[in-house]
Amino acid sequence: MNTYTINIEPTSNPAIVKFETNQFLTRHESFEFGNIEEAKKSPLAQQLFHLPFVKTVFIAQNFIAIEKYNIIEWADVQEEVTEQLLDYLNTGGLVINTEDTSTPSKKVPVTVYAETTPNPSVMRFVANKKLVIAPTEFKNIDATANAPLARELFNFPYVKEIFIDENYISVNKFDIADWNEISMELREFITKYIQDGKDIVLKETLKKEHEETVDGKESTVSTENLDPISTQVIEILEEYIKPAVASDGGNIMFDSYDEETKTVKVILQGACSGCPSSTATLKNGIETMMRDMLKGKVEYVEAING
Repeated sequence: MNTYTINIEPTSNPAIVKFETNQFLTRHESFEFGNIEEAKKSPLAQQLFHLPFVKTVFIAQNFIAIEKYNIIEWADVQEEVTEQLLDYLNTGGLVINTEDTSTPSKKVPVTVYAETTPNPSVMRFVANKKLVIAPTEFKNIDATANAPLARELFNFPYVKEIFIDENYISVNKFDIADWNEISMELREFITKYIQDGKDIVLKETLKKEHEETVDGKESTVSTENLDPISTQVIEILEEYIKPAVASDGGNIMFDSYDEETKTVKVILQGACSGCPSSTATLKNGIETMMRDMLKGKVEYVEAING
C-alpha cells in the first residue's frame, strides 16, 4: 500500500486550510459536513469533529479542507492536524463509507473542451475537474496497464501518443486524420468516460519530488544525489518553465547536467515532444533563461527526445 503524505495549503479564506494528499481520497465525488452528525458517511470527518476548533469538513478528490472556529490560529494546530490525518490514513482508516447513502454527495457536471497547441499534431482536451495527481506519458498501448482511459483512447486508430496531467489530456495523432474530423469524437468520448465515473488510472500516487512518469514507468531524479547547479536547474524548471509548458499541453523534465560542457539535458513530453517550434522555444526561451539565472554555469540546453 502506498504511504500517504500531506502538504498544507492555505486558502483565500484564513479560516480554511487544505490538507492535500498524494493520493485520491475520492474519485468522482465531493462531500461537505457541518457537524459530527452529518458526518456519519465519513469516519474520517467524524474523527476530525472531535477537535473542538473544527467547524466544517470538506472532502474532495485529493484534499481535506477544514474550516475552523476563531478560538485558535491555524499556525498553532495545523501540524497536529496533519499528524492525525497521516496516522489515520496510513493505518487504513476509512475516508468515505460507500455503503452509506444517507448523505448525498456533490457531483460536478463534467465539461471537456478541446484546444489547439503549438504542436499541430497535438490537441489538448481540458476537463473541469482533476483527472490525475502526477503527469504521465504513454507512447503506446503497452504502457497503459494501469491507465484504462489511455488504453481505450489507443483503440482509436489515429491516436499515436497520450499525455495526461492534472486536468487535461494531450492526444498526439497520426497524420492519417485531420483534427477537424476527429476532435469532436474524442471530446465526446472523453466527456462520457469521465461522466460514467470510470477510473482514469488504477495505481497512482503523487511522485516524490522530481519523480515523474515516462511510458507509464516512473523516472526518478533524487535531489539528494544532485549537485547544487542541478538542483537550481530543477527549481527553475518547476517555477518558471513548467507552468507555461503545461498551458500548451506539454511537460518538461530534468535529465542531467554536465559541468564540463555546461549543458542541461531535458525530456519533453506531451505536446512539446516532436513539436516543430520546441527547438526554437528551447533555444530562445529556456536556454536564455538558464544562462541569465545561472551565469557561467549553464550555456546550453538540449532536449534528448524532441
